[in-house]
Amino acid sequence: MKVVQIQMNSQSDKARNLADAARLLDEAAGESPDIVVLPEYWAMLGNSPDEFHASAETFPDGDAYALMKQKAAEHGYYVHGGSIVEKAGNAFYNTTVVFDRSGEEVTRYRKIHLFDVDVPGGASHRESETIARGEEVVTYDVDGRTVGCSICYDIRFPELFRALRDKGAEVIMLPAAFTLMTGKDHWELLARARAVETQTYFLATGQFGTHADGKKACYGHTLAVNPWGHVIAQVGDQVGLSVSKLDFPYLETVRQNLPVANHHVL
Repeated sequence: MKVVQIQMNSQSDKARNLADAARLLDEAAGESPDIVVLPEYWAMLGNSPDEFHASAETFPDGDAYALMKQKAAEHGYYVHGGSIVEKAGNAFYNTTVVFDRSGEEVTRYRKIHLFDVDVPGGASHRESETIARGEEVVTYDVDGRTVGCSICYDIRFPELFRALRDKGAEVIMLPAAFTLMTGKDHWELLARARAVETQTYFLATGQFGTHADGKKACYGHTLAVNPWGHVIAQVGDQVGLSVSKLDFPYLETVRQNLPVANHHVL
């Protein structure tokens, strides 16, 4: 399986973000991938609940949904659609939508763990004021291989990844807009830990750089980690692509030689 991860620097201008994503999705096609992955909130990375809610789409309507569907069919690869804001009834969700090679939706995942942080005397961020919580652990099939879904803050909760492994995940996707302050210390550490404990290929795809008129910053450093915990591909401090080939016989060897999934007692 060949995977291209797209690192973006999305802003509050949805039309511009879609144009940037279209260009990068076309560029990714040159690598002949099986899957292309977008980051969290790739269609809108704003600064207020109103901005996020205004960008929301009611699937299958919406420009971001249509773009992913179109590019998947045009280029014949799966699109793991990072995340965009989904409106369902009166609720808004941080949602991944996945499209197959013909442009058909195959699954969607609503982010389970919401980033609510209040630092005494410091920053406050409450995702739950903008977004409702998802409840379902989600996997999907790509050419006989099982791919698990997660988003950003989920990375700090190993029980989700244990559940994905128990559902057969061999690859886990984590689109993110990880903050600069936490990312520089925890991003790679957590990604490698999740890969090692689940013995999966762990692909963490990030937003990079400043947004919200320069008031907020994302860490970037999109990376792919193999089941032994080694980083096999990475994007630096820029918008761009990461390309990796996933070796499933190697994954099976790791699981055979260190069969941790057989030893759970809790």
